Amino acid sequence: MEELVNYQNILLTNVKKHWRRYLFTELHADERLLGIKGLRGVGKTTLLLQYLVGALEKGTKGLFVTAEHPYFYQHSIFDLASLWVSYGGDLLLIDEIHKYPNWSRELKLIYDGFPHLQVIFTSSSALDLYQGEADLSRRLDVQVLHGLSFREYLSLNGIGHFESVTLEEISADPQKIPSEIINQLKSPILPLFKNYLASGYFPFSNELKKERIPQRLIQILNTVLESDLSMVEGYSAANVTKIKNLLGVISETVPFEPNISKLAERMHLGRNTINIYLKNLEDAKILNLLFERVKGISQLQKPAKIYLENSNFLYAFQQNPSIGTIRETYILNQLRNSGHLVGSSKKGDFKIDESIVLEVGGRNKDYTQIKEVDNAYLAVDDLEIGFGNKIPLWLFGFLY
Repeated sequence: MEELVNYQNILLTNVKKHWRRYLFTELHADERLLGIKGLRGVGKTTLLLQYLVGALEKGTKGLFVTAEHPYFYQHSIFDLASLWVSYGGDLLLIDEIHKYPNWSRELKLIYDGFPHLQVIFTSSSALDLYQGEADLSRRLDVQVLHGLSFREYLSLNGIGHFESVTLEEISADPQKIPSEIINQLKSPILPLFKNYLASGYFPFSNELKKERIPQRLIQILNTVLESDLSMVEGYSAANVTKIKNLLGVISETVPFEPNISKLAERMHLGRNTINIYLKNLEDAKILNLLFERVKGISQLQKPAKIYLENSNFLYAFQQNPSIGTIRETYILNQLRNSGHLVGSSKKGDFKIDESIVLEVGGRNKDYTQIKEVDNAYLAVDDLEIGFGNKIPLWLFGFLY
């Protein structure tokens, strides 16, 4: 126990206390068992440590551990929880629980056996937390930590601090809110937005030189594929190689309009296997699959288009990605991260919440494709302030 407390104290001396991700204020802190999922590098560990700092200040007796700690070579998480409760512990924070075997069974035992102990843990985005060996669905609450919004990027870099806005607010008046934001900034917003699209989605972007970020992103992708997916799905090295090949094919031509039969033939795999791999890559927050329908999607249903999960990944795979692809990737990402349902649209690029049609384009984009569509808007790049049904593209980065 002493070695774990010492390890925690070392981590707490380096935790950021003055800047927090959007999810910090939205955490379901009254839940006894809470799981936080997210892509590597988005700040899950920091979030746990910041929560612990606040809990300790309120007098809660909390302990932070990582499932990779050597302590667990000879001890179980259940044993630790039992010991911590005997010390008077109220809170147990477990980082990267997907690295621990039988995690769901032991969490169930902890939940049932220690009703006064709160457990909050993080896991890979690839892990389906409701499908462990034990049934946690009645006990567990799950939240997702996404990458930085454009709003958070500005705040993290000390450029400006703003509240999030709703889609209804920006579509109702695309002129007022952008004007207020721009008036508070010390720098032009469009160059800042371009930087965000290329390298600002992850919190570590303000700690690394810009030229090193693509390499870091490739490392993240390889770790997710080689470690997280193989651990979560039980994939062999051969499976991982096939998934990498599939991702390579998709990344060459995103947004990728899949012909599953031809793709399966090219990769010497079955159609169902291709669809399962695509679903795994979406669960792992590497891809965004766009379907015509947004509800009742079958795991084996063919997506209309396939995007990378965020625009930074585009720059990691390609030196000069298509500007049209960047725009669509970004807006799909920000809309979904803020909780909106997004599907494909026959007129326009996206249909949001089954009611709003959105066409994405550059400054000279007109209403031709959506002129006869009700409740339709243009998301326009290289535009500082909107008007009419034209919304500045960058403003969608303030949704969360």
